[in-house]
Amino acid sequence: MASAEKLKVLFATSEIAPLIKTGGLADVSAALPVALNALGVDIRVLVPGYPQVMGALKTRSRVATLPGLPGIPPASLIASKLPSGLPLLVVECPIYDRNGGPYQDATATDWQDNDLRFGLLSYVGALLSTPGSPFAAWKPDIVHCNDWQTGLTPVYLNYVHGPRARTVMTIHNLAFQGIFPPQSANRLGLPPQAFSIDGVEYYGNLSFLKGGLQFADRITTVSPSYAREIQTEQLGMGLQGLLSRRKDRLTGILNGIDTDAWDPESDPYIERYYNAARLASKQDNKRALQLRMGLQDSPQTPLFGVVSRLTDQKGLDVLADIVDDLVELPAQLAVLGSGDPALQRRYQALAQDHAGQVAVQIGFDEGLSHQIEAGADLFAMPSRFEPCGLNQMYSQRYGTPPLVHGTGGLLDSVVDCSPATLKDHTASGFVFAPLDAVTLLENCRRSVAAYGDQRTWRQLQKNGMKRDFSWEARAQQYLDLYRALPVG
Repeated sequence: MASAEKLKVLFATSEIAPLIKTGGLADVSAALPVALNALGVDIRVLVPGYPQVMGALKTRSRVATLPGLPGIPPASLIASKLPSGLPLLVVECPIYDRNGGPYQDATATDWQDNDLRFGLLSYVGALLSTPGSPFAAWKPDIVHCNDWQTGLTPVYLNYVHGPRARTVMTIHNLAFQGIFPPQSANRLGLPPQAFSIDGVEYYGNLSFLKGGLQFADRITTVSPSYAREIQTEQLGMGLQGLLSRRKDRLTGILNGIDTDAWDPESDPYIERYYNAARLASKQDNKRALQLRMGLQDSPQTPLFGVVSRLTDQKGLDVLADIVDDLVELPAQLAVLGSGDPALQRRYQALAQDHAGQVAVQIGFDEGLSHQIEAGADLFAMPSRFEPCGLNQMYSQRYGTPPLVHGTGGLLDSVVDCSPATLKDHTASGFVFAPLDAVTLLENCRRSVAAYGDQRTWRQLQKNGMKRDFSWEARAQQYLDLYRALPVG
């Protein structure tokens, strides 16, 4: 593989902050390429030309015409720049031009032609990585694919004769696999032999993600524990056999966080700046949060925060089961999120039943998410599974010890509070298992007891705040992985 100074990487993704975002993938896509660029990698990001993206571009130039596929019209390749300054390549095509989200319409229904929309993204990722690329000015050594929306890139490249880019496939959440009817294979121009058990075929349908996992040169996922978990029947989502067979090509690399955007010493959203040496100022943020969310101004009552999608995957149904007991500890709860309508209604009812002790805001508010991290005493993440998670890292940086179910990236990034970890100054939160109402409530009590011991609590806060969750170390792991790939 080329030296780091000459290594060219195409980072293909379906979303990137701040242009288009539905979840953590957008944050990773914004931060990891910047960190890799700082290590000397020549990296460009490839994204679809959604209206939100096209409207946000400050500059643009058409650099190539892209051939179509049987079910897809020709497209254009647009060159621009991200707010970070990194080069951006955008696939402009009429099939992306619609109102709504990148994957679903206003009624939360998947777009019917997502196979074509993201098949095109995958195809362009492959097309730019071969000798016949219509964009001859720059050809990558590696295509780094992210989630099912780019899963067909390694499939297309598998059938290229001659030199081609190597491929890395990153799983951000195995639960989303991009499964479509078998006729999609023809519309996407895949060769007939691709639709087989050793290709993209998955129980009679076409799976974008399976194809990517089958043919990528290396597979990564977003935490070491999740890499092990997805090889099991419990969390393998039907792909555990394939992942187990390819375990020698599978690596777990924990995500980092944007330490500039998430910094209590300079966060523009919070009431009062603070750091590990000025933790008393955190109390001003708690008071401001209580005021904003209509909670009682009760400085001594521990306040649990939640910023999350309201889904069963996040374990928030279990948290709802214990809210009546939680407020009796006593404790307060501040929730920001949206998701399953039934769970939203359940939390709204709990807020009505416990006015002043439980507050819920449905939707997403960037400023409030920062204010909860700064103002809460504890941050609850009882996820059933969590490939990586970011809020537990934000929480530790903000001196807000997280309470987490011991799974995936939560297990890899939070050190449970115990006599031993307090002694060696590594304790940074509360980790529990299994996930059930009894165990969760028991650990809420444990964390509230620790909160009542000021010396223990201050140590927990400071331990978490000194941890390094930046992208620099993670980017080096990706660079090492890139360098280990064979030449195309």
